[in-house]
Parts: sequence; C-alpha cells; structure tokens
Amino acid sequence: MGRRLLKVNEALREVLSSVIAEGLKDPRIGFVTVTSVETSADLRHARVFVSVFGGQRERDETLAGLRSSHGYLQERVAEAVRLKRTPQLEFVYDGSVDHGMRINELLQRYEAEVRTPDGEDEAAGERGARDDDEEAG
Repeated sequence: MGRRLLKVNEALREVLSSVIAEGLKDPRIGFVTVTSVETSADLRHARVFVSVFGGQRERDETLAGLRSSHGYLQERVAEAVRLKRTPQLEFVYDGSVDHGMRINELLQRYEAEVRTPDGEDEAAGERGARDDDEEAG
C-alpha cells in the first residue's frame, strides 16, 4: 500500500471519527469507534471499519444508522479532505476488538485457574513437591 493511500486512510478515519463523535441525529447510532479505513487504489471506494459498544442488536442498529447517514458523512469528508473525488463510504463491523476482548477474557480465566489462593503457581508448587520427593528417594 502506497504512502499516499495510507495518508488518505488516516485522514478519512480522523474526519469520520470526529463527525460521528460530534453526534449524528440518528438515534440508532450508539457508541461507535472508527477503527480503520481501507480505501481502494483508485480512491472511489472506502471501507470504514467500526467497533460498536453493545450486543448484536445495537451493532445492527448502529450500522443501519451509519448507512442512512452516508450522504451527510460523505459530504463532511468532501469538505475536510481535498481529493479529486470523494470515496463512496461502506460501513463494516470490525470484530477484531471483540476477538481481542475474548482472548483477554480467556487468558484471565486461565491465569485464575492456574494460580492457587496464596498466589503461587500450581505448576511451580507441583515442581517443588516433585523435587522434594526426589531428594527424599
């Protein structure tokens, strides 16, 4: 990906983030974070990845609200970013945040299971007991 395209992606992400944070009038749009933007090489299309706080229902409603606000958002992008043509915006849910949170949850659960109440690793305790048995034998 070219350096110019990276700059365009970042500029679009910043503009869309600030416009959405200012608040859109659509009540369906909840807490949204624009995680990244991928613009096609010809700058005709831009895929806007968003993370939405809430469950599946909130996610669906927010995406529907963003899609219906498409014209307004595209207009604001055209005002803020000087391009020959403004990319057609497509909003896509970014599941990477959910995936990362799930991994973190699993790691925390694993750590809680491995640790004993006194804060010592069970595995370390087992190794110590085995070493004691070997010395006695």
